[in-house]
Amino acid sequence: MSIAIAILGLAFLIFVHECGHFFASLAVGLRPRRFYVGFPPAIAKTTRNGIEYAIGAIPLGGFVTIPGMHRPVPHDAERRFSRAVHEAPGLAGPVDRVKRSLEGDDLAASLAELDDLEEALAGRTLSPPATASAQKGLTELRDALGPTAYWKAPTWKRFVAIVAGPAANVLLAIVLFTFLFMTSSGKATTEVAAVAPDSPAAAMGLQPGDRVVAVDGTRVRASEISEAISSSEGRPIVVTVVRDGRELELGPAAARPTDDTYRLGFALTGEGLGFFEATRRAVEVTGIVTREIVYALGRLVTGEGRENVSSPIGITQVSSDAIERGAESYLWVLGLISLSLALLNLLPLLPLDGGHLVFVLVEGARGRYLKREIYERVSVVGLAVVLLLFFVGLSNDIGRLS
Repeated sequence: MSIAIAILGLAFLIFVHECGHFFASLAVGLRPRRFYVGFPPAIAKTTRNGIEYAIGAIPLGGFVTIPGMHRPVPHDAERRFSRAVHEAPGLAGPVDRVKRSLEGDDLAASLAELDDLEEALAGRTLSPPATASAQKGLTELRDALGPTAYWKAPTWKRFVAIVAGPAANVLLAIVLFTFLFMTSSGKATTEVAAVAPDSPAAAMGLQPGDRVVAVDGTRVRASEISEAISSSEGRPIVVTVVRDGRELELGPAAARPTDDTYRLGFALTGEGLGFFEATRRAVEVTGIVTREIVYALGRLVTGEGRENVSSPIGITQVSSDAIERGAESYLWVLGLISLSLALLNLLPLLPLDGGHLVFVLVEGARGRYLKREIYERVSVVGLAVVLLLFFVGLSNDIGRLS
C-alpha cells in the first residue's frame, strides 16, 4: 500500500509541474495541444476545446505540448506526408512545394501551399495510417506557422511558459513546509510523541507522553535534546523524564548512528507556528535545501557524490519508508522531492526546462531563432547526460535494495 501511495505522490508532483507549464502557457496566449501525465501510449484520454488530456502508460514523467516549439523545416513535411506520397504518387508535387516553401521566410506562402496540399489530399483515397499521418502533418505545420506558435512568441512569453513548471514545484514545496511548520513541526517541545519499536529508546522504557528534562545528568531544553543525544557518539547514556509527576532515570542505552548522527529512536511533540513565521521558516528551509542540492549537483561534475544519485525506484522506496513513519514524515519527503524535481529540471540541458530557458535567452539576445540542427545536436548531448544520471541512480538503487 505504501508503495502505491508513493507512486501516486510522484505522479502528483509531475502533475503539478505540468500544470505550471499548462496554465502559464494559457495565460500568455500559447495555447497547448496536449497535457500528459506519464508518457504514451495513453491508457485514458479525452479531448476538450481542442486540447488532449491523457494519462500515459509509462509513469516516469509527463509533458505539455505547446504548438510550434520549433520553426518548421522541410523534414517535417517529409516525415508526415511520405506515406501518402508512396500510396498516391500524384501528391509528390504539392508536398514538394510545401517543402520548398518551408525553406524560405514567407510563412503566408507556406500556409497557402498547405491549403493546396489539403485540397489534393481530399481527392485521394488513402489507407487509415497514411490519412492520419497526413492530417497530423497539416495540423502541426499550421500550428507551427500560425500566430500563436511558441517559436514566434516574444522572449518573455516563452520564458514564462517554461519556467512555470519548476516554479510550481518550488511553490508546492514551500506550501508543504509552511503547513508542517504551522501544525506539528514548528517548534519542538520536551514531550515524547512516539517511540520507534526495537529502538534504544524502547529498550530503556521511554513512553509517549514522557517529558524529557535531562540527558546524562545535564538539564536540557527542547532545542538541546537532539544535540545532547548525538554528542554521545554511541556511548551509553541515561535519559531523565517526568512521568505522572515523578522524575525517572531511564537507561543507560547507546544511541545508534542514523544519517550521520546518533539517535535513540523517539520523536518529540511539536507546536505549530503562526502563518507568517511558518512561511518565513518554509522559505528559509527551501533556500537551505536548494543550496545543498546545487552543491551536490556541482560535485557530480567533478565526479564526486555519485552514490547520492537515485532513480525513480529509489525515490519511491524513500517515499514508501516515510509513509510508514507517518504523514508528517511523508509530507517532508514529498516537499523535498518536489524541490529536487524543480532544480533537476533547471539544469541547462535539453530537453530539460533549463535547456529551453538557455535557448530562449540566447535567441532573445540574438533577436532571431536558432536553427533546428543546433537544437537537435544539443538535445543529443543533454539526453545522453540525463540517461547517464538515470542509470547511475538505477545502479545505486539496485545495490541498496540488494
